[in-house]
Amino acid sequence: MPAGHYENFPVASLLVPAKLREAVGVIYRFARTADDFADEGDEPPEARLASLQAYRDELDRIAEDKPPKTALFRDIARIMLSHRLPIEPFYDLLSAFSQDVVKTRYADFDELADYCRRSANPVGRLMLHLFGASDPTSVARSDSICTSLQLINFWQDVAIDWRKDRVYLPLDELAHFGVSEDQIAEGRVDAAWRDLVTFQVDRSRSMMESGAPLGRTLPGRFGLEIRLTIRGGLAILDKLEAANCDMFRHRPVLRWHDWPLLFIRAL
Repeated sequence: MPAGHYENFPVASLLVPAKLREAVGVIYRFARTADDFADEGDEPPEARLASLQAYRDELDRIAEDKPPKTALFRDIARIMLSHRLPIEPFYDLLSAFSQDVVKTRYADFDELADYCRRSANPVGRLMLHLFGASDPTSVARSDSICTSLQLINFWQDVAIDWRKDRVYLPLDELAHFGVSEDQIAEGRVDAAWRDLVTFQVDRSRSMMESGAPLGRTLPGRFGLEIRLTIRGGLAILDKLEAANCDMFRHRPVLRWHDWPLLFIRAL
């Protein structure tokens, strides 16, 4: 689970069976490029939304049994057919990325959770479909893991997101803990800030742990991939706590030397 950008989700690693790596790679390519439309470069919002709409138009063609116009979506159509993947998760991802272009604040956690439902959970659901494990219990656990991963990425990147004029900390919780946006701009870590971040860390950890049984119920390398992902996410939270909740000066990331121990724990 590399930290940052869209790599908080497993990609076609050696843990993924060879027969599924192409499909995982196509899904990743779709998510990564669409996410880049929302986040990267200097395009104005109108151009970003137009690029995302072009992707949506291609999904519409697939939904209408029409041939896609681009190579990426021809690949998507092929893996959807061969692996019986639903199309809704692809639409959900585009909805979340489009929202990122126009929405920069979240009034409460319910709003943020709805964003995560569309920005993170669809990837996990597509993986479950690939592995034939899309029963309701597995889906619920996957949603908890993916939402937690998205939240952890937000807590890592508070300073980075601020520079993009984005605040993913719910505004009502900022007010509850007595933290202002000016404090984020200053990178000021005081008791109120630590209380706020500790609250977010505890909720994210609880959410991750509620989904953790998925890694034990899924067999083989897929289960190991899930367990390693969970361990990575929890390690980021541990690092954030060890930094005294100061992600401004000590952004928590996983280094090469973290992985052997995480892998052993996952085993």
